[in-house]
Amino acid sequence: MNQPLAYIHPGAKIATNVVVEPFTTIHNNVIIGSGTWIGSNVTIMEGARIGKNCRIFPGAVISAIPQDLKFDGEDSLAIIGDNTTIRECVTVNRGTKALGKTQIGDNCLIMATSHIAHDCVIGDNCILANGSVIAGHVTVGDYAILSGLVAVHQFIHIGEHAMVSGGSLVRKDVPPFAKAGKEPLSYIGINSIGLRRRGFSTEKIREIQDIYRILYQKTYNNTQALEIIEAEMEATKERDQIILFIKNSQRGIMKGYTGS
Repeated sequence: MNQPLAYIHPGAKIATNVVVEPFTTIHNNVIIGSGTWIGSNVTIMEGARIGKNCRIFPGAVISAIPQDLKFDGEDSLAIIGDNTTIRECVTVNRGTKALGKTQIGDNCLIMATSHIAHDCVIGDNCILANGSVIAGHVTVGDYAILSGLVAVHQFIHIGEHAMVSGGSLVRKDVPPFAKAGKEPLSYIGINSIGLRRRGFSTEKIREIQDIYRILYQKTYNNTQALEIIEAEMEATKERDQIILFIKNSQRGIMKGYTGS
């Protein structure tokens, strides 16, 4: 905290054991938790709330005003949870009056040059690989992974434990546990490797696969598929999670891959 080559506004509230490297600027109305390291040439602007034991690498800009023409200077926040790493040149915009905040959860890894726009909510344990760009009002569930250079349309919802392959354009919602790829974005299986790593049993993975076979590999439309899933599949947390996600989807879910 005794870094003479950094500028820290007197109104910023920073834990005593935070490390701030040279040429970093920290504005007013910023809170940073204990154990966090702020690299050189980082800019942390008004409304930032950064948790404990985070690592923010050079060139990152946290809590800049939204790139939204409707933004009218209202107070809002950019919240980053504990143990989250923000790599080089990442940008995280603060919220607008629509939600009032942009939020990144605990234990996330946001890789270099990624962008998270206003009013996004990123869950815990998520990974955004290099160059991922997320438009406003996007929700990303816990443990989701976006590979490099993924571009996500505004108001999209990506479910928990989902994985989106590199270079994908995400124009439709991606349900929980699914893998998404191809162009246009399509279902290409479930994220079985990720689920095994997180302790899902073989039986549970098969259950999820059976649900998605009904949804994507049969000739049913979504309404028919959901009726069959509810009637024929045992009620479990994962089954109900998938059903609720699809029923609540505002943009519609991605389609099955046809190979055409």
